[in-house]
Amino acid sequence: MSRIGRMPIAIPAGVTVDIAENNKVTVKGPKGTLERVLPSEMEIKVEGAEVTVSRPNDLKKMKSLHGLTRTLIHNMVVGVTEGYEKKLEVNGVGYRASKSGKNLTLNLGYSHPVEMVDPEGIETVVDGNNIIVKGIDKEKVGQFAAEIRDKRRPEPYKGKGIKYADETIRRKVGKTGKK
Repeated sequence: MSRIGRMPIAIPAGVTVDIAENNKVTVKGPKGTLERVLPSEMEIKVEGAEVTVSRPNDLKKMKSLHGLTRTLIHNMVVGVTEGYEKKLEVNGVGYRASKSGKNLTLNLGYSHPVEMVDPEGIETVVDGNNIIVKGIDKEKVGQFAAEIRDKRRPEPYKGKGIKYADETIRRKVGKTGKK
């Protein structure tokens, strides 16, 4: 049995979970509403204040979908109650980020500033050298944070670039000159 898949998901107060046909799950909470179509083979039941996911048989595909389905529903419930956020740090001389409206402007040593627009449901906050990406959909938050980081990845010699706050950069020793 999948250890993660068989754990029930507690539904906190103020959150409603609806399951329509074809396993279309809608989670409504204080921060917003999330919808997702989950694998139709899985059996999702709302019993009282918890959601349970069960699988029809023990085929390899069903086993892998079992844990995934449960985790996706759990992430939706956490998203509409607490929300998700990712912190990014901008390191480097002259590298900076600024925000105006929905536009995030990054000066990353290129000949032009890099402009990025916040996608639907995602909010970015610039705090000094930090960029905080917030939202209720874990997948979208992670994806947009990755796209920002891709504009200038951290390099191993000086550590310049955009990195996650919890990321460690493996530093390398530079060249040594001949005498």
